[in-house]
Amino acid sequence: MQKNIMRMGFVILMANCFHVNAQYILQDSTSKRYFIGSTFFVLGNFAQTNKPDFAQLNFGYRITEKDVVSLELKTWKYSWPLGIPYGASFEAPEEKFPGYIREYGFALVYQRFWWKGLYTGIHVMNAWQSFMDENNQKIDNGFQIFNTYRLGYHIKLFKNRFFIEPSLAVTHRIYHTEMPDGFKQQDDKWSKFFYGEPGLHFGFNF
Repeated sequence: MQKNIMRMGFVILMANCFHVNAQYILQDSTSKRYFIGSTFFVLGNFAQTNKPDFAQLNFGYRITEKDVVSLELKTWKYSWPLGIPYGASFEAPEEKFPGYIREYGFALVYQRFWWKGLYTGIHVMNAWQSFMDENNQKIDNGFQIFNTYRLGYHIKLFKNRFFIEPSLAVTHRIYHTEMPDGFKQQDDKWSKFFYGEPGLHFGFNF
């Protein structure tokens, strides 16, 4: 699913490369300081297997033409350690948790625009976890701080009413509580970092 999102973002970026503009000029009456949005990762809910049951809602505010802050509300579930890189072990049966982790949380986001729509961003997510066994019974609770370091491009659409942001990111689990047996053994095999996560956010300006 992540690979499909990356391909989709690349196609959209190429299709719009001749129409990109500078970041919003807030004195311009067509520019809006607020936005609401989400990410195309929600399309993963239509997958035939390993559906993430993912939901995300973003609320953002443009402080200046180059500085943007937002709040992201999220929930999802996953059955493999988040540090497994793309390759033979990615979602391999032998690397699967003995159940899954359901998370609810929020992320505080800061974006800095450097040139036209090019930006860097940091997302700091506080996530409360429920560890579920293979019979869908909760066996423990947990908590983690999950950071995302993102490089992306902001593309305006439909006279600045909408936008999309294809991006690539490094994710970092900077802190987490101890996992229950079975989950911990699988997770300890892998890095706390994941490199090259594709992203494709979208939003509506108002």
